[in-house]
Amino acid sequence: MSRARKLWFTPLATILILMLVIVGCGANEQGGAETQPTQEASGEQPKEGNQQNNKQQASENQDVRVIEHAMGKTEITGTPKRIVTLYQGATDVAVALGVKPVGVVESWVEQPVYNYMKDDLEGVAIVGEETQPNLEEIAKLKPDLIIASKLRHEKIYDQLSQIAPTVTHETVFKFKETVQLMGKAMNKETEASELLSKWENRVADFKGKIEEKLGAEWPVEISVLNFRADHARIYITGYAGDILDELGFVRPESQQKEAEKGTVVLKLTDKEGIPSMNADVFFIFKFDDTGDDAVQKLYEEWTSHPLWKNLDAVKNNKIFMVNEVSWNNGGGIISANNMLDELYERFVLAK
Repeated sequence: MSRARKLWFTPLATILILMLVIVGCGANEQGGAETQPTQEASGEQPKEGNQQNNKQQASENQDVRVIEHAMGKTEITGTPKRIVTLYQGATDVAVALGVKPVGVVESWVEQPVYNYMKDDLEGVAIVGEETQPNLEEIAKLKPDLIIASKLRHEKIYDQLSQIAPTVTHETVFKFKETVQLMGKAMNKETEASELLSKWENRVADFKGKIEEKLGAEWPVEISVLNFRADHARIYITGYAGDILDELGFVRPESQQKEAEKGTVVLKLTDKEGIPSMNADVFFIFKFDDTGDDAVQKLYEEWTSHPLWKNLDAVKNNKIFMVNEVSWNNGGGIISANNMLDELYERFVLAK
């Protein structure tokens, strides 16, 4: 090859080599995008992101919230895991919120816990009675939150607070307020709001259907009655009374006056008081699963009396025997829904 041709080839070869290198680099860049997925596409978080998430989780766990309740204010850190409930409605609400307490008080009937929660509370420690919880047993469980009631536990509140952060409701039967209180205390406000929203939707559904079915007969005048061994009761307000009011049922005038005075239960020790029970419909529960024959005896004596036979519900055969746990003892949002289920059935309404 002549020297001139060599001089011509050298720059040409150099240019060709440079072009090949550039193309090769471009191919490698494209191949990298296809064969090496980005962290976003693969679902992996950058190390920096992981650290940020961990910090956020740690922050949530250490989040300090101040909960106002019937006995004052209580600081709660993070999301409690070991919860003790000291009244029936609180136990019910804990289950409704998807939490299994580490300790509960014994139920009033169907001991040790109500049948409708037995599966959910299997293996849970019993820490005494609602009116007399066992402080030593509660302490052994090392709770990080105690749910109590001022009505039941005002005298031992300071002792409970020494065991764990304790929040209280004023009473034991305001189930919606219990849901709100426990939602805040347990760091489950979203779940609590969902429970209450579902309840409100069911209430609206029931009211619409019963009003459509009964027409001019609605609203229905009702009495909630209960028989004990030595007296009869008219439940004026309280758990079932509040629910029935919300559903649109009404009270006889005499009972309405008692409600305005704040009367929860009207006790009748003499059969002469039978006329005060009068209403279009009776809902009756007896404490008859205790094996106490005295309850059944009193019930038979009162319901065979001439004054009883004069009552509107009796004459129109509108007497419904109802479940005492759902209507009185449960005190929570699950039992409230069970009570509502029973009302749908009693008035033959589609759920």
